[in-house]
Amino acid sequence: MDRNPGAAEHPAADPDTTPDPDNPDPDTAAGRGTPVGRRVILGMLALGAGGMAAAPWLQRRLEKFLAVAAENDPTGVTGLLPNGGGFRYYSVTSSVPHKNAENYRLTVGGLVDKPAGYRLADLRALPQHRIIHDVQCVTGWRVPQTSFEGVRLATLLDAAGVRPGAGAVRFTCFDGAYSESLTLEQARRDDVLVALRMRDEPLGHSHGGPVRLYVAPMYFYKSAKWLSGIEVTHEVQPGYWEDRGYDVDAWVGKSNGRDDAATT
Repeated sequence: MDRNPGAAEHPAADPDTTPDPDNPDPDTAAGRGTPVGRRVILGMLALGAGGMAAAPWLQRRLEKFLAVAAENDPTGVTGLLPNGGGFRYYSVTSSVPHKNAENYRLTVGGLVDKPAGYRLADLRALPQHRIIHDVQCVTGWRVPQTSFEGVRLATLLDAAGVRPGAGAVRFTCFDGAYSESLTLEQARRDDVLVALRMRDEPLGHSHGGPVRLYVAPMYFYKSAKWLSGIEVTHEVQPGYWEDRGYDVDAWVGKSNGRDDAATT
């Protein structure tokens, strides 16, 4: 099991049957936290294995089913399941609230001259950038050539006016538990995004939406899901998994005792 559940992923849902991410299905939201029975889990294990070889249309429906099941599974067993999209199912909390265009807000503060709050519409109105890159988990699985789109983190930092003496950026999430940090130099890289879209679709809840961090050259636990706060600080503050032994500077193939090929 991935020791980095906060950053690993649920599969993408079927775009033909998924509710608008800005208006999540209330029945699905109300069902969060319902235990998944042993018989269902055993069935999903068989489905997960079969999904790897299934036709694309069947894979999309399997991914949708597993995404909902993972949200209703307090055991974490669904985190063992592969799926056609290549992602896995993890969260560090038993449930995560759904956010949409009406109630989502991203704050930027700390050592800045102009603290700010961004609604989803505000972020969408800023210049958007697209990155196509491999996603690499610290436990070994990789999803090649995955597209993310959003606002460069540097754009938000420049708008806020970073004060002299600042050296790092801390990220908090609306799951109430997860956090991450980057040095200021890392945060200003062109391949670090406040992401709004993934694989050419709005970022869904199960992928950390409506807004997540995306740090392309680092292991995926650095790409915090359900992003709610950006705080400029004097120095790096270890995040959720760094507090549990993972490297702060999580470059793919150059950290955490791993020699994975660099993501491209």
